[in-house]
Amino acid sequence: MTSASLFATSVALGLLVLSGGAYGVLYTLGVARSNPLLIRTSYACYAGQLLLVLAVCWGSPLASLWKLFIAVSGVAYGFIPPATWRLLETLHHNQAQ
Repeated sequence: MTSASLFATSVALGLLVLSGGAYGVLYTLGVARSNPLLIRTSYACYAGQLLLVLAVCWGSPLASLWKLFIAVSGVAYGFIPPATWRLLETLHHNQAQ
């Protein structure tokens, strides 16, 4: 792994985490405020994250096991904010009764 490829992979992975965080925050704000624009923007962040996953998996010199981990994590990221929101709604609904 050259220093240039290490740097490029590091930047891509940093952007991957940043886009995942943006997806979670924007999705939560969009659902909490019933704002479809924020929800669509959150999905755009997730789409960007998936593109970064593809770029890392195809263009980086990482070992195959790491690429598999990144690909599975990228797909799993899509389910986390909606599932967490449903869980929180269920918990708060049950506490209100």
